[in-house]
Amino acid sequence: MRHSLYEAEHDEFRDMVRGWAETTVAPFHAQWEKDGIVPREVWLSGGRQGLLGMDMDEQFGGGGVRDFRYNAVVDEEMTRIGASGVGFGLHNDVVGPYLRDLATEEQKRRWLPGFCAGELITAIAMTEPGTGSDLQGIQTTARKDGDGWVLNGSKTFITNGINSDLVIVVARTDPDAPGSKGISLLVVERDMPGFSRGRNLEKVGLKAQDTAELFFDDVRVPAENLLGTENRGFFHLMENLPQERLSIAVGAVAAAERVLAITREYVTSRTAFGRPVASFQNTRFVLAELHTETTIARTFVDECVRQLNTGELTAVDASMAKYWTSELQNKVADRCLQLHGGYGYMDEYPVSKAWRDSRVQSIYGGTNEIMREIIGRSMGL
Repeated sequence: MRHSLYEAEHDEFRDMVRGWAETTVAPFHAQWEKDGIVPREVWLSGGRQGLLGMDMDEQFGGGGVRDFRYNAVVDEEMTRIGASGVGFGLHNDVVGPYLRDLATEEQKRRWLPGFCAGELITAIAMTEPGTGSDLQGIQTTARKDGDGWVLNGSKTFITNGINSDLVIVVARTDPDAPGSKGISLLVVERDMPGFSRGRNLEKVGLKAQDTAELFFDDVRVPAENLLGTENRGFFHLMENLPQERLSIAVGAVAAAERVLAITREYVTSRTAFGRPVASFQNTRFVLAELHTETTIARTFVDECVRQLNTGELTAVDASMAKYWTSELQNKVADRCLQLHGGYGYMDEYPVSKAWRDSRVQSIYGGTNEIMREIIGRSMGL
């Protein structure tokens, strides 16, 4: 099927991103998997290449174009080479909109040039050890003290947690407000006294992605680091979560397409019982099914990207995209590994890494159980 999401300028941008990724990332990613982290120089290189802050104002070093298709190109090209450790997607797609839309002019001058240059790596700290997807259950607190806030609490599973220089922390600023009310967003900067990082967490997949525990022990956050409106942090999160979930869906479809391409090549060249594996009906039927479902997923996600650009994407549609494509990514990775036989279980074959990396997709950004709940409620159930 012909897809019409991208235009000539996006194709040119893709060629540039692909060339950069194949020389700067692909040859070294296996070592970064062993190290458990991506070097900061990669971020600086990405900034120089224009891969960070494409939708930020040019005066701050950004691309000056508010078009999520450029974000999607970066996400897809990182996925195409299996670069699951490079946290540009979290930086651009998730944290970026908070700074772009909520930051004051003073905050933009202070943070955005570094954001776009790759000098200030960002993270967002929502999840806590006892809350998971329940953002209304946030226990991290910030109390007013003089001209600022005193922040206490802990977060876990934070992407870019080790490398991050700016962390948007979700904290309860009104302890008497019920549920989603009384939550604010505070920006914590590297080396603020009382801010510390735990271990770089060991995970099933995404081995090169630094994922950490963060701790806040009487961290003094100045008033000018409040992001958005006091006590309306939950509403800010709800406004931005659709783009985060769409970003996950974009990566999920790209990952499914990549694994299918790898598997098609494998079954064509591999023989069993004196015949190419591709010649068996089961192989053809499995790949035909997965190819069909991936094409359908691509079509839906492309439409979601269009609607995000026009301001029409709903939280429900983003939840559908995130839930269905991440489930599909896991299905594709699992079925394709099976077609590789014993070789699929070997680390040297990329399908094994794709299988490990896919598992978290149905968990982060809100578990798929939460996505189903959102969709079900929208139906009046």
